[in-house]
Order: sequence, then structure tokens, then C-alpha cells
Amino acid sequence: MSDDSGQVIRFPTPGRAAARPVLAASIAVFRDGKVLLATRTKPPADQLWSLPGGKVEAGETLEEAALRELEEEVGVSARILGFNRHVEIFGRDSKGAVTHHFVVASFIGEWLSGEPRTGPEAGAVMWADPLKLGGLATTRELGDVLRRAHQLFSADLSAS
Repeated sequence: MSDDSGQVIRFPTPGRAAARPVLAASIAVFRDGKVLLATRTKPPADQLWSLPGGKVEAGETLEEAALRELEEEVGVSARILGFNRHVEIFGRDSKGAVTHHFVVASFIGEWLSGEPRTGPEAGAVMWADPLKLGGLATTRELGDVLRRAHQLFSADLSAS
């Protein structure tokens, strides 16, 4: 996201309140019963495990954004099986002003190709048991998102 000068605005930005929610998309990619997780490298979720994803660009569908972000962040391709749920992520500064507000459309997908790699937006990557995160430092609602994604993915497999 950039302001009128073309300068990239990082979230949260000290001394600057969020003007409006930012639309983003993520994807829970499954392979051999495991889900792909990556650590974020930027605030507001720096160093936390989460699903690959990011901001939706103008003219891009939510699904296109999820798949693009997956490829850009971790080098993996997938096919979308369906929508999981949305997640809202927001924070406030010490005075109560909103510092960031993301609305993330989270999808479920099946791995097609590519081995996960780290990069500027993914500090670490791993295939994890979606129901046993074992004390990992994760984004706030990741456990709930993964439980639902696992249920939907399992239902899709049994329907096939």
C-alpha cells in the first residue's frame, strides 16, 4: 500500500492512524495432511507463524491475490478448493487510535508444485500438523482458522 507520494506505508506506522481497513487474502495449503505455515517478517505480525498471504491489489480477485501472495512469499503453487472464513486483525496505540486494520479473506487450497522457500516476507517455512501447533508463536486466530480449514479440506477429500 502506498500514499499519494508513492511511498510505501508500513503497518503500524508510528504517529499515523489507519485511514481505513486494508483488504488481504491468505491460503491454507494442504499437502500430505500437513498445512504450509510461514513466519511474517514485518509488523504487525513480525516473527509470528501464519498462513502465506497479503494485500489484495486493485483489479485482482481475492482468489488471485491469495495465489499470487503464495507464489511470491514462499514459491508454492496451489489450487483453491474453497473459502474458509475472514479474519480481522487490528491494533491500537497507547492513546487508543487504530494503528492497523486488516480484513483477511482466508481460503483453503491443495498443493500443486514448488518447495516452500524463505524470502523477504517469509522468515521461515514449514509443513505443520494443522491440529497440533505445539506452542508455536502464531497470529491470533490461526488455530481456529486451521481447525476449520482442516475440516473443510477433509470433507472435500471424502467427497472426491
